[in-house]
Amino acid sequence: MSLVAGIDSSTQSCKVVIRDAGTGALIRQGRAAHPDGTEVHPDAWWAALNQAVDQAGGLDDVAAASVAGQQHGMVCLDADGAVVRPALLWNDTRSAGAATELIDDLGGGDRGRRAWADAVGIVPVASFTLTKLRWLARHEPAEAARVAAVCLPHDWLTWRLGGAHDLDALRTDRSDASGTLYWSARTNEYRHDLLELGFGRRLAVPRVLGPTEVAGTLPGGVPLGPGAGDNAAAALGAGARPGDVVVSIGTSGTVFVPTDAAPNDPTGTVAGFADATGRFLPIVVTLNAARVLDAAARLLGVDHEGLSRLALSAPAGADGLVLVPYLEGERTPDRPHATGAVHGLTLRTSTPAHLARAAVEGMLCALADGLDALVRQGARTNRIVLVGGGARSEAVRRIAPEVFGLPVLVPPPGEYVADGAARQAAWVLSGGDEPPAWSTAAPQPYEADRVPRIRERYAGARDAVVDRESR
Repeated sequence: MSLVAGIDSSTQSCKVVIRDAGTGALIRQGRAAHPDGTEVHPDAWWAALNQAVDQAGGLDDVAAASVAGQQHGMVCLDADGAVVRPALLWNDTRSAGAATELIDDLGGGDRGRRAWADAVGIVPVASFTLTKLRWLARHEPAEAARVAAVCLPHDWLTWRLGGAHDLDALRTDRSDASGTLYWSARTNEYRHDLLELGFGRRLAVPRVLGPTEVAGTLPGGVPLGPGAGDNAAAALGAGARPGDVVVSIGTSGTVFVPTDAAPNDPTGTVAGFADATGRFLPIVVTLNAARVLDAAARLLGVDHEGLSRLALSAPAGADGLVLVPYLEGERTPDRPHATGAVHGLTLRTSTPAHLARAAVEGMLCALADGLDALVRQGARTNRIVLVGGGARSEAVRRIAPEVFGLPVLVPPPGEYVADGAARQAAWVLSGGDEPPAWSTAAPQPYEADRVPRIRERYAGARDAVVDRESR
């Protein structure tokens, strides 16, 4: 029996799974927390990775390993390979102004957004790496002057695991590179001119590998796979097929579907990412997902199980109470300075059950807006595959088909990003044309009639939200 390791370095923690390369059976696993915040030194990820590996029983007996990680994080290295400053993460919105500048640099307004979509398949928002590099160049020129290379969290961890020290050994994959604003999934090429436009000069960048290429080796010559961005790894781990819309409810909310064609959305709502298999993964991302449930539970003084019971005790549509979940600003729609809002509060709806229901429905409506955008880009949508921590909520599972209007499948709880990395590692070992088919437990189905009034009322409340900067 050959074993493979999959590593997920997410925003909140590092997870390690050790699985049988042939069947996918879980052998052992480990986890370690990451520090909070939108700015984290990569050394914290390295410490957590080692702690999680130790908890999982080590890597001495694995035949291959691969790392998946949170996308977009700006890891800047000097000429000696040292980290220049703490990494700005995907959810750090200080570069919102830089995103606007980059659109202006290519003509501004609709013209600028179209130019970016044509060039790299995505339109600048604060999440993407190049906006953070522009912010660094503008606000920390001394640190910017030291930067010789830029990479992403999973690139840096793969590099460290392989024991490399020189910048020429940096490697990445298509899925993670496609979220930087300076690599095109459609052409499979870096746009060094756009990187120079954003930062002011050229930087070294990781070489982009195909799905089964080797990014380095662990001690003893054990191959490291190219890795992946977290959403692409989750799609691989969940076994998503064309037409399977994966809705992941974690720190961020994501809606994505594997396709054979590259999307091109000049509005920026749909990001034209690559997947981990050589195809494309058009995706819509929201900043506020499971944290909306956390906030509602805290506000009501209940745990998540209690929040779910309350939500299911209220009627569909919460009698007109609507919660717009922009608690930390929002990426989709691009409203980094917006706040959350509650609409339709009356004596009748002033109950814990109504607020719990509105919180669940509001979070799901924001994700359903993303699904609409994917459909407008031509995506085929047969069913929803619901994953992530938020999918453990019974209320989320039962309300989701009412909001999305599609059958919902909930796979057994698991670490799908880490599982996707492990499956990629097994693919590197096998060298086949497709990733190995692993047997998985049957998902739990949820079906219900669509309730149109939920989204209709949400749309009215959403459009009434005012950004803080415009007040």
